[in-house]
Amino acid sequence: MESHREPTLADVAQAAGVSLTTVSRVLNNRGYLSQETRERVAEAIAELNYRPNQIARALHGKSTQSIGLIVPTVALPFFGELTEHVEDFLADRGYRTFVCNSMGKADREQEYLDLLLSHRVDGIISSAHNDGLADYRSIHLPVVSVDRDLSPTVPNVRCDNEAGGRIAAEHLLKRGARRPALLTSRTGTHNLREKGYRQVLQQADIEPVVLTVDFNTPDAERPGLIRERLELVADDVDAVFATDDLTAAQVVEWVEDQGLRVPEDFKVIGFDGTVAMRRALPALTTIQQPIARLARAAVNLLLDQIDSMASASSGDRDSERREKHLRSPSPMGVRLLPGRTT
Repeated sequence: MESHREPTLADVAQAAGVSLTTVSRVLNNRGYLSQETRERVAEAIAELNYRPNQIARALHGKSTQSIGLIVPTVALPFFGELTEHVEDFLADRGYRTFVCNSMGKADREQEYLDLLLSHRVDGIISSAHNDGLADYRSIHLPVVSVDRDLSPTVPNVRCDNEAGGRIAAEHLLKRGARRPALLTSRTGTHNLREKGYRQVLQQADIEPVVLTVDFNTPDAERPGLIRERLELVADDVDAVFATDDLTAAQVVEWVEDQGLRVPEDFKVIGFDGTVAMRRALPALTTIQQPIARLARAAVNLLLDQIDSMASASSGDRDSERREKHLRSPSPMGVRLLPGRTT
């Protein structure tokens, strides 16, 4: 009866006619070995379809060449595009990516965090949007966040959200809006897009109108809640700055349902500027984030941390190097993409 067990290192050694030590040296590219020996081992690996046990490698202090990426959901254009770039940049550096969709649930994010740790990933990039998870502060693993403040010890790669908020509000006023509202997920001091919006309206002596629909609202409920919020202020505002493009698209739909013209009667501007949304709604005016640059910066920062820890030796020099990799980089610039909705 044919065996269906996974081939082992010993099987590879036997098939190649070499010792276990030689196979290990080939896999880890250590020590001098003839090209003939390397080829024999490579042929045996291919013939047996041998796959190194990555968790076993981690238990021996070796890299698993894997990274965990936690996002709310790749169904949202920003996170889908971010995921694509992160996975691509990691692959170029020889790393596999475990993509985890938290679906806006704190317990699911916690489960994925535990899963990634149990699989001994070399590091984690997180852009999920759940507050209050303390584990990121306590795990002894390189972590980088994208547009999320996890803790003072976790670098946060982000665009200049405050500048983006100012650009959006200034553009609406320049295009003739008299009282633009902000439609966002959560209001407060942490919302830098809101901060930029408020700065511009304060300078123009206009009372801000801030509407919220929580980021983790189920998709089926979101359009109705957006309409409810807009109908409450329909007589008071003539423009909306939505802090993501999907919400901006739903605002445009609501405006047209009211029998109003965009942009003559009502102006709309979004935020993100993903490829998917620009294809689906090319007329939308939006603030574009440099998503590919954000992804590359997050990957580089994380891999720098991993390399630093792997090659670390005792002494102040090592401490300084680690501290450098724990600093958040400066926010990246955004740009206005004009469209026909303003």
